[in-house]
Amino acid sequence: MKKDIHPDYHMIEVKMTDGTVYQTRSSWGAEGETMTLDIDPTSHPAWTGGSSRLMDTGGRVSRFKNKYAGLGF
Repeated sequence: MKKDIHPDYHMIEVKMTDGTVYQTRSSWGAEGETMTLDIDPTSHPAWTGGSSRLMDTGGRVSRFKNKYAGLGF
């Protein structure tokens, strides 16, 4: 293999939407950083069978509904 062409592979923490945190190896960020997820298997309808609703972070869904309220979305 060629030297110095691969990204640094290190330990990071991943914070799920329900607050649980686990450690994994990744090339994302720097050693010891925390990746906070907006959508994960515990909250996404594709994995929960539609029983869980997505959290509206930052009011994006609310802004969309207000902007297009009269169009039947």
